[in-house]
Amino acid sequence: MIADKREAVIRVSARPADTNAYGDIFGGWLVSQMDMAAGLIAARFSRGRAVTIAMDSMQFHKPVSIGDEVSVYGDIQKVGRTSMTIAIEAWRRHRYEEERVKVTQAVFTFVAIDEAGRPREIEQEK
Repeated sequence: MIADKREAVIRVSARPADTNAYGDIFGGWLVSQMDMAAGLIAARFSRGRAVTIAMDSMQFHKPVSIGDEVSVYGDIQKVGRTSMTIAIEAWRRHRYEEERVKVTQAVFTFVAIDEAGRPREIEQEK
């Protein structure tokens, strides 16, 4: 996945309320942004409600600071009968710079569900 060639699913500025005691952005805040981005992709692709059922391990490569622009990119990797896996990357750009740096990545698994919360088949275009 090449972030510079893609449109971000989510782009947000890191705020002071999102920091830990050391002044860096909480890892959990970043994970939630990634999960929201994957959820948007899953809902659009499955044309309905989809829920997170798993996330593979992730490693934080670089910290995110207050004021950094965080861009989240994603691609569907695999589609099953009711589930899909979505690769997500988070990149940061310091407020007054142009250089983007990848801060983490993960693969999320979503299941499409119906109104009763049961798995439903994902209709794929032919």
